[in-house]
Amino acid sequence: MKPNKARQFSSPENISYSESSTPLSVSEAVVKVLEDLGVLYAFGVSGGAIAPLWGALHNSSLEVLHFRHEAGAAFAATEAYFASDRPVVVFTTTGPGITNALTGLLAARWEGAKVVLLSGATPSPRRGRWALQETSTYTMPSTGLFTSGTIFNYATTLESSDELPEIARRLALGFARPGGFVAHLSIPTNIQTSSIKRSLPKVALSYALPTASDQTMAECARLLSEGPFAIWVGFGARGAAEEIRQLAERTGAAVMCSPRGKGIFPENHPQFVGVTGFGGHASVLTYMQERHPLRTLVLGTRLGERTSVWNPIMIPRRGFVHIDIDPQVPGTAYPSAETFAIQSEIGVFVKKLLNYFPKSTDYSKVAAFPQPRYDLIEQKNETGVHPIVLMDTIQSLLVENNRVLVMAEPSNSSIWVYHMLRFAKPELYRTCSVFSSMGHITTGVVGAALARKGKAVAIVGDGAMLMNNEVSTAVKYQIPAVWIVLNDGRYNMCEQGMKYLGFKNADTTIPQADFVKIAQGMGADGIRVESEFEVQAALEKAIAATGPFVVDVLIDPSQTPRSEGRYQSLISQGATNY
Repeated sequence: MKPNKARQFSSPENISYSESSTPLSVSEAVVKVLEDLGVLYAFGVSGGAIAPLWGALHNSSLEVLHFRHEAGAAFAATEAYFASDRPVVVFTTTGPGITNALTGLLAARWEGAKVVLLSGATPSPRRGRWALQETSTYTMPSTGLFTSGTIFNYATTLESSDELPEIARRLALGFARPGGFVAHLSIPTNIQTSSIKRSLPKVALSYALPTASDQTMAECARLLSEGPFAIWVGFGARGAAEEIRQLAERTGAAVMCSPRGKGIFPENHPQFVGVTGFGGHASVLTYMQERHPLRTLVLGTRLGERTSVWNPIMIPRRGFVHIDIDPQVPGTAYPSAETFAIQSEIGVFVKKLLNYFPKSTDYSKVAAFPQPRYDLIEQKNETGVHPIVLMDTIQSLLVENNRVLVMAEPSNSSIWVYHMLRFAKPELYRTCSVFSSMGHITTGVVGAALARKGKAVAIVGDGAMLMNNEVSTAVKYQIPAVWIVLNDGRYNMCEQGMKYLGFKNADTTIPQADFVKIAQGMGADGIRVESEFEVQAALEKAIAATGPFVVDVLIDPSQTPRSEGRYQSLISQGATNY
């Protein structure tokens, strides 16, 4: 994982704001604060109400990218954060600029990214007079948008330069803490150009990572030593991959992962029993039913619906030992199960736990673990591509040989990825399965490719690609993003789900688009794939491309991914016509 300047605040460090011969404007001072806090990128859409702030961003060291839609900018900022481990700025103008960005910002909050929204606000003398795109309590709700709460971890409207020291302190604290942090700083246009009245002070911060006491660690080790246990790995454990592998090999524990946690534990390891939840592997359920682990050690996952489908089979005989940095997470998904909850940063916890288990090289006890099965079929379709053929080619050509970042949009495309693709390292895989907004990965891939300074590949559906994409932005900045579009002319997850649930005649079709022509119309390149014999050559061309590239794959719409768990969960919630 790349170094995170903000994370260095776990030890004391000063942020200094140097004196200038000329006074700074509020806009310049805010941008200087963000520079000193390690921000590298700013994504957004311009507007008159943020002209001074936008100008200050362009005159700074930040790389500023102008996007086509505010939600796309926010999704891209989320993925740029995960690719670079640095907080990212999103900038918008007043009114619709702010509301357009909200879906992407909620995704950032749910995914655990560090993102700061900078927006304009209407100056106080103009409020209540129907100024253009007026942003005030007269025209927009204040609670939630401009105050800290469920959307933003921290939000405020800057009405005076005197507030800057406190705002800088709040941002520094948010960036330094483990986990996500989404902030909103709204600045009226007239305040953006005002001069700061005094120099900003130095900020000294110390932030210790939460961890368990020695007594708690000893009790945890005792519980895990009472009998065979499994390890359930989630996205929150991505920084502790090596330690988790050591723990599994020392204890002989079976390891399973959430859809977001693929690659944290190598999926080709003999102790890996599969992915859980949506698109998961039957081998996980086989393991739970046949091997009957006494407990499950849960590391960095909420065990929410996409991860567990709340399946009672996943509850071990004596319940869970659940570790999470958020103390409210353990016990939420399975409230009736016995849970020993520990608040800790995952890497710190596993390192401590390793001290209680001596090194072992005895693999005999893991030889019989059920293993995931990956369906393979021979290429045979001259018209239409079976998704399994596409995924198998992606596995061999992209995952194993080129080691590019592979990203999955939350749709049928992600279900195919969860089930079929195997990763050995977490940094080569991303999905957005928490908020699961369509258009997240179709736009997020641009931010990821930019931040990792290399190719990133998005596997997406045609519906998501039509909803929101930033191909034009990638063309503008020559970002080497690749879109592999599963084009079946319909919202196929919805169509297949409606049939499974017993609802008939639901119209989910959409006119089948030619995404190559669309991409070429925006200045990108692409290739259309109409048969399985064309898949490999098309992907090779995409990998060789130096700029943005679209692979438009005509998918056989009759093929259904392993999505029964999702549909059964909906049935249990009453969504059925039977």
